Amino acid sequence: MNALLRKPFGTHGKVHEITPASAGWRHVGFSLYRLRAGDTAAEATGGNEVILVMVEGKARLTGAGKDWGVLGERMDVFEKTPPHSLYLPNGSDWTATAETDCVLAVCAAPGHGGHPARRIGPDGITLTTRGRNANTRHINNIAMESEDWCDSLLVTEVFTPAGHWSSYPSHRHDEDDFPRITYLEETYYHRLNPKDGFGVQRVYTDDGTLDETMAVKDGDVVLVPRGHHPCGAPYGFEMYYLNVMAGPLRKWRFVPAPEVEWIMKRDA
Repeated sequence: MNALLRKPFGTHGKVHEITPASAGWRHVGFSLYRLRAGDTAAEATGGNEVILVMVEGKARLTGAGKDWGVLGERMDVFEKTPPHSLYLPNGSDWTATAETDCVLAVCAAPGHGGHPARRIGPDGITLTTRGRNANTRHINNIAMESEDWCDSLLVTEVFTPAGHWSSYPSHRHDEDDFPRITYLEETYYHRLNPKDGFGVQRVYTDDGTLDETMAVKDGDVVLVPRGHHPCGAPYGFEMYYLNVMAGPLRKWRFVPAPEVEWIMKRDA
């Protein structure tokens, strides 16, 4: 199997666990729990800061010494309503107890302290449209560059209509050369609607030393260690993905692939 494509290793409990060591990089961690009502998950953040994203369902969350109550509202991610999330700094413990069947994402990256735990959304998160024509997609920004209350994490949700492209025009963020470009590792957690559908994601470098094209199914995760990384949703299947990015600088700067640079300039 392609090393960049990670399949869930079950249907219940922790079904994804991607660490810097398992991914072969330095910054991004991503885990996913699929819990049944009454189930409990618990972890310590250690040296990482963490954003818990209620992808679907409801759970009571405690963390950093506080009971945050029941978080979660949407029962199906394709409702496209803003997610309920929780930011926890490094050196915290958290527990999630499922009130309903739920999907909980754990987005992690190195934390340096100084930021208190906080709820994120749904207030303040608005579904916005990006792109045009068959490149149109819809974004729920959870923690992007404009938020200054975390150290490393950049987290967003993207909904790609059937028959459309996303993370396109193709672009890369794999060099530490700010302000031209920043180095950011990235994970894509994919969902499809209907669930038995598929999408396509390509990860490739300009020099061709990395060039992988993957059929992604509902629940898969794709790793983007470097290179361009567009994805497409075939006609008949809507695509969702949850992005986690992190690197040495919490800035998102990218450069387009040479073959699509003209599209970037035209649509600017």
